[in-house]
Amino acid sequence: MFHSTKSPFFQNHEAGPATPGGMRSSLRRLAVSLAVSAALGSTAVMAQADPYADVNRLVRAGQLNEALAKTDQYLATKPADPQMRFLKGVILTESGKTSEAIAAFLSLTQDYPELPEPYNNLAVLYAGQSQFDKARAALEMAIRTNPSYATAHENLGDVYAKLASQAYSKALQLDAGNTGAAPKLSLIRSLFSADSRSAQAEKVAAAPATSAAPPAPAVAAAPATPVAPATPAATGGAGQADVESAVQKWAQAWSNKSMPDYLGAYAPSFTPTGGQARSDWEAERRARIVPRQRINVEVNDLDVAVNGDRATARFRQVYTSDTLNVTSLKTLDLVRSGNRWLIVKESTGS
Repeated sequence: MFHSTKSPFFQNHEAGPATPGGMRSSLRRLAVSLAVSAALGSTAVMAQADPYADVNRLVRAGQLNEALAKTDQYLATKPADPQMRFLKGVILTESGKTSEAIAAFLSLTQDYPELPEPYNNLAVLYAGQSQFDKARAALEMAIRTNPSYATAHENLGDVYAKLASQAYSKALQLDAGNTGAAPKLSLIRSLFSADSRSAQAEKVAAAPATSAAPPAPAVAAAPATPVAPATPAATGGAGQADVESAVQKWAQAWSNKSMPDYLGAYAPSFTPTGGQARSDWEAERRARIVPRQRINVEVNDLDVAVNGDRATARFRQVYTSDTLNVTSLKTLDLVRSGNRWLIVKESTGS
């Protein structure tokens, strides 16, 4: 089940159309950087939201032609704006204009190679055309750009599974008596069949409520992995406040480009995602942070859960610099080390 982001700024929303071969493409929306209403779940909000909010309202109302006209009007005066260009790609995708959507996202990867979301959406569109080698290459670029981009990792797993399915099918065509390929192919097909049923269930659960009351799916925002109830001492105000303070200090160190404080917020046991060596990760972070003229990192809607000496912090991260404005969902897993809380795992996206 492939997941696309509706902008670097759309959060989970609804399932999309089925892709060839029975594989379902569930389109996950990250709220347009400047605006999606709370009815879509967690959203990302940035300054100067009006043009994005107008387009978002039209998209949510299903007025895609009007939304596309708005994006074209905006881009006529600000053709380089990455958020609006991304949103145009999303509208083209929703309108079934796949070739134009691919061109829009491909152009974004060329002009803003540091953004992983356009690569991810390219992969979803390629997968919808059964171009799985192209999808794999696009997802590998997304992960190289942001190793903690969880959605891209999940999608890459799906692409590998589809490629494996094709390879096993070919093996059976060439050798009908192959006793090893058949059960493997059956396993993969059953996996995606289960995914499809799960996606349909999620779609039904996420249907908008007909009344004004908040929809029940808000409950589904709880962590997928159950966490044992913490003791009152572990979840007390002091423990939670200490974690919140650690997260804010991490963001402030990043904003100040204070590399000793920023890197010091990560525990010695922190291992970057994607198998990257710690030394390489630190060098990459320095290269991304130090040259910027200005950086501001805001932590919004911070939600902290403490369980003994471990904690999880979930929030909306608003990153702005002299070259880029991006809002995303961020999760930090932390452990207590003496009187400090240090990051052991960092992930972006769903």
